[in-house]
Amino acid sequence: KNRISASRLYDLSRVLDVSIEHFFEDVPPEVATISLVKGRGGAKEPVGYEPSFLTKRETLELVRAYYKIEDANVRKRLREMAKALGAGAGKDS
Repeated sequence: KNRISASRLYDLSRVLDVSIEHFFEDVPPEVATISLVKGRGGAKEPVGYEPSFLTKRETLELVRAYYKIEDANVRKRLREMAKALGAGAGKDS
């Protein structure tokens, strides 16, 4: 659930008009020195992994609109609201 392919990362960087390095700005130095390749072969996507949500028009529009918000506090409050709405989504069903 927390992994993304290099090609998908490249696609996202193009859509968001940022460099790939943008996604690694906050990586701690001790993590950056660990080799990401621990062997070859049969790695499978985690159960429940849905790569297509990153390419949906709705997702891209939402991300673009979010990054157009200049006020960091407004973005933070919007993020918190979205998390709260997502957490409560299954409770009323």
